[in-house]
Amino acid sequence: MTHSPEFPVVRRPAYARRGMVATSQPLAAQAGLSILQAGGNAVDAAIATAAALTVVEPTSNGIGGDAFALVWASGELHGLNASGAAPAGLHLGALPGGEMPKHGWLPVTVPGAVRGWADLHGRFGRLDFAQLLAPAIRYAREGFPLSPVLAVNWARATRSYRALNLPVFEEWFRTFAPEGFVPRPGALWRSEAHARTLELIAQTGGAAFYEGELAGQIDAHAGASGGLLRGSDLAAHRSEWVTPIHTDWLDHRVYEIPPNGQGIAALVALNVLGAERLPERRDDPAGLHLQIEAMKRGFHDAHSYVADPRHVPVDVAGLLGAANTERHRAHLGDEAHDPATRAPSTGGTVYLAAADDEGGMVSMIQSNYMGFGSGVVVPGTGIGLHNRGHNFHTDPAHPNALAPGKRPYHTIIPGFLGRADGTPVGPFGVMGGFMQPQGHLQVVVNTVRYGMNPQQALDAPRWQWLQGRTVEVEHGLGEQLTRALASRGHDVRVQLDSGAFGRGQMIRRDPETGVLEGGTESRTDGHIALW
Repeated sequence: MTHSPEFPVVRRPAYARRGMVATSQPLAAQAGLSILQAGGNAVDAAIATAAALTVVEPTSNGIGGDAFALVWASGELHGLNASGAAPAGLHLGALPGGEMPKHGWLPVTVPGAVRGWADLHGRFGRLDFAQLLAPAIRYAREGFPLSPVLAVNWARATRSYRALNLPVFEEWFRTFAPEGFVPRPGALWRSEAHARTLELIAQTGGAAFYEGELAGQIDAHAGASGGLLRGSDLAAHRSEWVTPIHTDWLDHRVYEIPPNGQGIAALVALNVLGAERLPERRDDPAGLHLQIEAMKRGFHDAHSYVADPRHVPVDVAGLLGAANTERHRAHLGDEAHDPATRAPSTGGTVYLAAADDEGGMVSMIQSNYMGFGSGVVVPGTGIGLHNRGHNFHTDPAHPNALAPGKRPYHTIIPGFLGRADGTPVGPFGVMGGFMQPQGHLQVVVNTVRYGMNPQQALDAPRWQWLQGRTVEVEHGLGEQLTRALASRGHDVRVQLDSGAFGRGQMIRRDPETGVLEGGTESRTDGHIALW
């Protein structure tokens, strides 16, 4: 039974039979749909959408970022970790004052997204790789009009970079803020350099980025401007196929990518929360309090243990086990507690979900991390490099301590929902830095415990733990619930900007009819393309 929400419904869920692509930018969703209609499968559509997003939403992702994916194919869920490691020359001794900056070359790790696209295509793709990148190339070469939220974020980044006034931003301004361009809704932006780069990637199956012409340009620019990333680092990069981790919650199974991603934070929190502990109504303050407190425990574990398992063992089974769950529950009471873990920071990401009429489904996410990332753009290529290395710990004793060849703690996490018997429901995700596992928790609770459809589950007013006992809530949560949380010891801050609470998508498939039901984020320029 579908729950009648206690909040205004902004959009209605969408339904389709042949295929569906949901993401945060309408033109990217249309790119994926065009591939489905050309005979491609869900993976083909996801790659096309991801490539298009590097053009039509560069405020949150780019060719120079990382990616992760969960793919349901042939009756099995597959995980891909397409995140990159620190360059061989990047170590704690290279950091000025022992701190990792947000901008410039130092936080740049090897970008993994392009190889991720190629690896997804190599294992599951049906159409030619070059055909998948054609829509993105066209958007870059011919130009596209900015959508409203995209324009706001682009203008914000432009103001921020101008205020910082760093020499490293010179190429960024030539590429993303050329003379005469004002980022506003409907403004046209194009980048011939970006189009040529995507053509090289398309023609070489991504090899040009890691071993060919583009790798040489990245290496040369780093060498000329003080960067540590080298062609040898790019050539050594490989994606990793991983086994998804999960927890069972009510009659459903929630899947995440294992560390170095933070998806385990959501799973720990769901275990600690326990569906049986939640009250009947979603708007009961006791239930919201429990969700927030459980999420703090999830972050406690993530910030303590998540690291690159190739360098530091991560006891996933132990963290998701009954003993750990009970230890965390001992910290939960009627009053807000301080989890004594570091405060999350912010970031920018794009998420997409895709499904075809053969049962295939994809949950995919990619990011440049903090908006446009490091601010470093490789001349003549349109490649903006991410600043994912900012998430390394600078304490050498910490599992996530910076080290050459090591992948950092990663915020971007695709989610997938199944049933406890192993059958699939569909992909979901909520992007936005450390909001992501918090968004996953809330969407799962809304869907599985409170029976909301995908659109209701995404539209529901959200909360976000910031640090200590401090929690931000959306204005739509209402005064009564906000005061009730404050009475339990939460330092509650009402945030009028809904963009701080993540941007999500969700698709689920009816097991009997195969009909697809989707929701897209009302907090951004979200769109579902249907067939």
